[in-house]
Amino acid sequence: MTQRALVVEGGAMRGIFAAGVLDAFLESDYLDFDFAVGVSAGSTNLIGYLAGDHGRSKRIIMDHACRPDFISWQRFMSGGHLCDVHWLWHQSLVEVPLALDRHWQRNVPLWVVTTSVEEGSPRYFQAQPHNLNEIMTASCSIPFAYRDFPTVEGRAMTDGGLADSIPVRWAYEQGACEITVVLSRHQGYRKKPSALTPLIKPWVKDMPALYEAMLKRTAIYNDSLDFIDNPPADCRLTVIAPEADFPVSRLTTNARKLELGYQQGHWAGLQALGVELKQLSSG
Repeated sequence: MTQRALVVEGGAMRGIFAAGVLDAFLESDYLDFDFAVGVSAGSTNLIGYLAGDHGRSKRIIMDHACRPDFISWQRFMSGGHLCDVHWLWHQSLVEVPLALDRHWQRNVPLWVVTTSVEEGSPRYFQAQPHNLNEIMTASCSIPFAYRDFPTVEGRAMTDGGLADSIPVRWAYEQGACEITVVLSRHQGYRKKPSALTPLIKPWVKDMPALYEAMLKRTAIYNDSLDFIDNPPADCRLTVIAPEADFPVSRLTTNARKLELGYQQGHWAGLQALGVELKQLSSG
């Protein structure tokens, strides 16, 4: 039996695009997947989608993620977190509760990607009631922007995007031959090596595998894009990606730009489903 998978990339505030896509899916009651896998903001978007909480991810990105409790350059310069992902995850759960019972009852497993600090390799955890808080915080923990390394099963983890930003090859290896991929960059984008990586080396001298993962990130990311552009003969891919002029960057907090990013994702989600849109004048 053909396995269908949904893969959602991260990208911090760029996740507003996936929030729009997944809301469009919910509006069409579309949940035709055998499993889903997300990275960083992609995983938090997915848990809202799989729980059927329409609009939740948009609200969190446009409200909680824009608060100084989450992003604070002043706190960062004083030695604290630039992006406090622990606060964001737990505070949003309090203020915008998830319908988790509905998610657990559905037979669509959610896998969340983290990066092992000790080994520098990706780790894939199935979301369960006992580990949800740990894996979500770990997957979203951008190194240095979040100064801690959350633990999962007693092992230090960090941002899943370091080791496997777009886990499409992993989804295929699990048996998925029909894969829908939601990207946070436009099609045709290719990652370039960061000039900052060599400067970080002194800060991770006791974590050589983590530094190696940082060095390999560009090649791994682009390899995933190559897989998407040229999938195996038995794999059918549907790619949903923002336009080249997508107005949102990783740390954008401008409400107008975020709203435009959400609407672009919503439109792309409807288009992917083949939904015929009515003229605004008829509404």
